[in-house]
Amino acid sequence: MIVLHVVAPGAFGGLEHVVQLLGTGLRGVGHEVHVAAVVGTGEDRAMHTFLAPLARAGVHTHGLIGAGRLAERAAIRRLCGRVRPDVVHTHGYRPDVLDAGVARGLGIPVVTTVHGFTGGGWKNRLYEWLQCRAFRRFDAVVAVSRPLVTRLEGAGVPAARIHEVPNAWGQGSGAAPPLDRREARAVLGLPADAFVVGWVGRLSHEKGADVLLDALPHLRDLPLEVSIVGDGVERRSLTTRALGLGLNGRLHWHGAIPDAGRLFTAFDVFVLSSRTEGTPIVLFEAMAAGVPIVATAVGGVPHVLSSDAAALVAAEQPAALASAIRAVHRSADVAQWRARAARARLESAYGVAPWIERYIAIYRTVTS
Repeated sequence: MIVLHVVAPGAFGGLEHVVQLLGTGLRGVGHEVHVAAVVGTGEDRAMHTFLAPLARAGVHTHGLIGAGRLAERAAIRRLCGRVRPDVVHTHGYRPDVLDAGVARGLGIPVVTTVHGFTGGGWKNRLYEWLQCRAFRRFDAVVAVSRPLVTRLEGAGVPAARIHEVPNAWGQGSGAAPPLDRREARAVLGLPADAFVVGWVGRLSHEKGADVLLDALPHLRDLPLEVSIVGDGVERRSLTTRALGLGLNGRLHWHGAIPDAGRLFTAFDVFVLSSRTEGTPIVLFEAMAAGVPIVATAVGGVPHVLSSDAAALVAAEQPAALASAIRAVHRSADVAQWRARAARARLESAYGVAPWIERYIAIYRTVTS
């Protein structure tokens, strides 16, 4: 088959990782794969960062720097005319709402993967409402977790077109190998002998970095260092909020770091404090690194990890989060046992090959 993926990427992130893994995986089993990255003016650096590993793997890449909605739709129409894809697969709000209709108008089957919803303010909720309405016209809608399936059904997406396909785990083409603990701490500027609490993600409301900050006053008696990797719209407000925590320089803001998965070995515990999730790639990165995990039981997280493999707590409960972090510090042997169980779960249940086959089956369904 000829498959065209359309995505509006950042430089890196969970959605971007999934598209890279899917694109290279489909190419690896003999399909012709094209990935179009649609970005606004001034976002070409993120576009090139996202497309480079795909191009190295033999995927056909197309950068579309939009000059407006009509120009973007016209560019997608021209691309479809040149590529003549059997199926167009969109990822994210902008391609789902703006670009999928172009392919549908040309008689090309359209598939989307719903990576998750961010919630938040009225503008985000409006975008999500528009996106869910658009999903009703797709030939197939892939949800990466069971709660997303339920939400899509409630939004009026025909159940027969919804496919639950949790994300898979793979390092991806050209990914940097993990560093050992000493090297990872040196890169992050962390003390070699500290108890390090790690958090990695986008600094936005749904990811709940503020919940971790609110947990830290409960842990002042521990000799911990807190390492926050990521950037986003809430960085300024979060750093201001952190000033009153009394951590005396033990809270580190590293910003966005490419290939951050290689640095998880620096952490004694990885914290996922999200309010909402799909099937988070960052969780897979922690599992692969063998790091003890404390996570909120939201979205697909409880389906990925049981209480035997991680400490799961309710969302927006800073005291419970702090208690789980304290338990890792107090009982390192138990935490490491859980981390080994999580890694075994990752290796047995989230392989790339069966995941690719599930997507191929979906493509065959919509093109038959």
